[in-house]
Amino acid sequence: MTTPIAVDRRGAKPLYRQIYDAYRARVLRGDLRGGQIVPSSRELARELRISRLPVLNAYAQLIAEGYFVTRVGAGTFIADVPRRDARVRPSGERRISANAAALPKFERPVWPERLGPFQVGQPDLHLFPMHIWSRIVARQSRHMRVKSMEYGEPMGLRDLRETIAHYVRSSRSVRCEPEQILIVSGSQQALDLSTRVLLDPGDAAWVEEPGYWLVHQVLKAAGCKAVPVPVDASGLNVALGAKLEPKARAMFVAPSHQYPLGVTMSAARRLQLLAWAQRSNAWVIEDDYDSEFRYDSMPIASLQGLDRNDRVIYIGSFSKAMFPSLRLGYLIVPPDLVERFTAMRQALDLCPSYATQAVMAEFIREGHFARHIRRMRPIYAERRRVLLEALGSDAEIIGAEAGMHVTMLIDGDDRKIAAKSTDVILSPLSNSYIGPPRRGFVLGFGNAKASQIPAAVRQIKKLLEE
Repeated sequence: MTTPIAVDRRGAKPLYRQIYDAYRARVLRGDLRGGQIVPSSRELARELRISRLPVLNAYAQLIAEGYFVTRVGAGTFIADVPRRDARVRPSGERRISANAAALPKFERPVWPERLGPFQVGQPDLHLFPMHIWSRIVARQSRHMRVKSMEYGEPMGLRDLRETIAHYVRSSRSVRCEPEQILIVSGSQQALDLSTRVLLDPGDAAWVEEPGYWLVHQVLKAAGCKAVPVPVDASGLNVALGAKLEPKARAMFVAPSHQYPLGVTMSAARRLQLLAWAQRSNAWVIEDDYDSEFRYDSMPIASLQGLDRNDRVIYIGSFSKAMFPSLRLGYLIVPPDLVERFTAMRQALDLCPSYATQAVMAEFIREGHFARHIRRMRPIYAERRRVLLEALGSDAEIIGAEAGMHVTMLIDGDDRKIAAKSTDVILSPLSNSYIGPPRRGFVLGFGNAKASQIPAAVRQIKKLLEE
């Protein structure tokens, strides 16, 4: 613990009293909290460059009055003392940006508190090969070089970018080279970075309706206009989007597995979207967030792989396939935009963390990532089957072909029903709409064991009957 106080050797107040007053004031303000260790009298005297005697006298008084406590063999600690309300009462106008004010009120999400059946976007963490991951972490730590402790490359570790390039070329039909890949902190940073580089305040961008709600917030934070374009069984309705906002500068789409409806954009719509983007000098931001898990057919090729005019910015993430706290994703950008994306990425946070990138590169290169995907695919497929059977043929279900969630349509107020739920975690479908919503629940099954699902579905049905 660093010394939290200072003394004035020329002051009229004795040194022991200055030390006593400084500690007492900071404890009462709450700057120092119960359980924090206090420097030893020798350490404090040495740091303040004074005799040890004033320190001993101050400590003795603080202990006597109950501000400090001593523990034999452990040292001296701050005591648990009720704090005074010493908060500053600010006055005057306290302005923030219009973009920040436009964001909805922050509400603490469910996932930091607890996990439960039907939580969206949550893989089964108990089945992740942690022993393998830990072994690679340990190996990387043992052989860590001084070079890896410096500021890294803003685009990310070259080794990981080469590994990702090989992976997406073979599994997602993406056309790219390592020089086009930027490592980011998950798909959310990729969406924000794309918006910052491609759009100006006031620009319009198509978003899927319903769609990923955090895309809406990214655009609000940038001062851009989100234009909701309806999604049907073939994906985003390109023709209708052109009528709603013909001057859109960008489109945010998830063509392989749309969130939350789970539909796959048809080949005709994909070609139509790419043609419209080329004619309009617009950009397509493709979010390929959980393409690894498809059950009734082979994985769908990326939209980026069809693009011959370099209009698509491709976003990939490891959060769904690995674990959410990994916070590791990637952007694949057209060659002529690489320099601008890199400059913006550097302005935001300099560079990604070396350690996580190195471990991830080795995890993929040694085949563990592919094996984990192969292992989890039939497990998630079984959970999906059990969920659909438990919901029954009377339930109206959308998007059960891929991913780790299905959408169930209902007639009632999905937000009110979700608020009543305690045993299961329900995500209201209406939260994904900008305009008038359809009602329902987005049911994630990645974190729900097959044996848990029937009982959890009964809980939903009970809520719907109330």
